[in-house]
Amino acid sequence: MNTKKVLFLAIHRPRRSPSQRYRIECYADYWQQNGFTLHQQYLISAADDAYMYAPGNLLPKVGILLKSALKRLYHVLTAHQYHLIIIQREAFMLGTAFFEYCARYCSKAKIIFDFDDAIWLPNVSEANRQWAFLKNPRKTETLLRLAHAVVVGNHYLAQYACIYNPRTIVIPSAIDLRQYQPTPKPTLPPNTPVCIGWSGSATTMPHFETALPALQSIEQKYANKVRFAVITNTPYHHPNLPVQSLLWNPETEAADIARFDIGIMPLPHNEWALGKCSMKGLQYMAMTVPAVLERIGANTEVIQEGKNGLLAAGTQEWVQQLSALIENPALRTQLGNQGRKTIEQGYAVQVLYHKWLSLFEQVLSQS
Repeated sequence: MNTKKVLFLAIHRPRRSPSQRYRIECYADYWQQNGFTLHQQYLISAADDAYMYAPGNLLPKVGILLKSALKRLYHVLTAHQYHLIIIQREAFMLGTAFFEYCARYCSKAKIIFDFDDAIWLPNVSEANRQWAFLKNPRKTETLLRLAHAVVVGNHYLAQYACIYNPRTIVIPSAIDLRQYQPTPKPTLPPNTPVCIGWSGSATTMPHFETALPALQSIEQKYANKVRFAVITNTPYHHPNLPVQSLLWNPETEAADIARFDIGIMPLPHNEWALGKCSMKGLQYMAMTVPAVLERIGANTEVIQEGKNGLLAAGTQEWVQQLSALIENPALRTQLGNQGRKTIEQGYAVQVLYHKWLSLFEQVLSQS
């Protein structure tokens, strides 16, 4: 087999970024088996990560940016040895598209641009708020025009991308069934509290907190019949809700999610939320955890109401949907099992890698 080389210009090291893991890295084995070898080149090391996403650290951050620029320049100037280049969100973390231009015009490789959020909207981490002026949301338009093809995570993102590049397709974020393997839940005593859980990074914690009024109502209603847990990358506590905080670990993430009895994905109702790709919900469903997702955007594409999960919007409906699951173990089992089937049929790496291979061949055939 004549193997073709695919360069992935990543910002973060392997397995660090959910967007990279569930959209690109998860396919490496399957692409390799079908003649496409993935080579990932990243910028921010684990040591640099600790400085980059913490408040302050001005001089270390400047040093990281300079070092990253030199690394990325080397990556794009040697890109001629590749057949395809995948750029996920951006090739560099500032507003310039210089490196993407270099990748396009300093090599004969075809460019595939992938994204899974409404990245054309201003969005800067709290720790780097003072650096917001260095970002350029309109850079997304430039990258879309530069690409030979565009891959997005849902139809809302596709509507935007098609304005600038008609060669846009939707491929959802994917679950690797080899890593997400549910096991039968043990039979627990009748008085065991029902665990309502959420998984996400510290930067998305405000999304979880939009559900606090509903969760507080649930706590008052059911008292010791329920408990709450979050999986996140920094310890989390809230003064008005007892929450067990589990430290995120890629090695145990699936097993930790399986400890939930109900998985939730609340979101604010804004344009950024419309671009979300339901990743938390897909993870819950993959582990047969019944999911309650915000009634917005891609969530309404993933969830068939009452068949493979539930949708909610507003405190009253969130309380209603959670109450239904708390009080009905059979419904939890039914929705959990159907959720898993949904993943197996349409959101699994083992299904979706064929779409990527087809795209690779189409792009390579372009003149």
